[in-house]
Amino acid sequence: MSTKAIDRKRIERAVREILLAIGEDPEREGLRETPRRVAEMYEDILGGVREDGYELIRASLFTEKHSELVLLRGISFFSICEHHLLPFMGVAHIAYIAKGQIVGLSTILRAFSQLCRQPQIQERLTWQMADMMYDTLKPHGVAVVLEARHLCMELIGVKKPGTIVTTSALRGIFHKNEGSRQELFKLIQGRDKVV
Repeated sequence: MSTKAIDRKRIERAVREILLAIGEDPEREGLRETPRRVAEMYEDILGGVREDGYELIRASLFTEKHSELVLLRGISFFSICEHHLLPFMGVAHIAYIAKGQIVGLSTILRAFSQLCRQPQIQERLTWQMADMMYDTLKPHGVAVVLEARHLCMELIGVKKPGTIVTTSALRGIFHKNEGSRQELFKLIQGRDKVV
């Protein structure tokens, strides 16, 4: 993992070159600030390269007797596909069954967000989050399910808008025990409204 800060000036020069390469005038009024805006955007949406989600989780562990399912369902997310630098976005479902330790719920969201803020592929994002939770919490089991639309499939290439890609990573009891797996998927498919 790199600790080097994002080089905004270098991004600005690269964006200016792209504008020139497509035949645009980077000095025209509408584009004059575009290289700066794109550099700021990349710093914001790809800043997770410099963060450590494992450390976030380790710092937020609590001893607790709870040993039942904890499910964060319907987490909106987006990430940037490393193949075309276009977004993919959707919902994530992250679950674990504790074994003596729990973690702050917002910490799970921050750790997941950190992984999303890197050039990614959905498959890797799924297993990275599962492994991060499993390795740090040492629970009975972890499950991560992502459902996402990919702009690279919708805007270029096959051009199939609305296609949903689902990936899952199951660890521990969710991988080994059919009953636990069925309970998880039933809860994921549950009602959309809580209140």
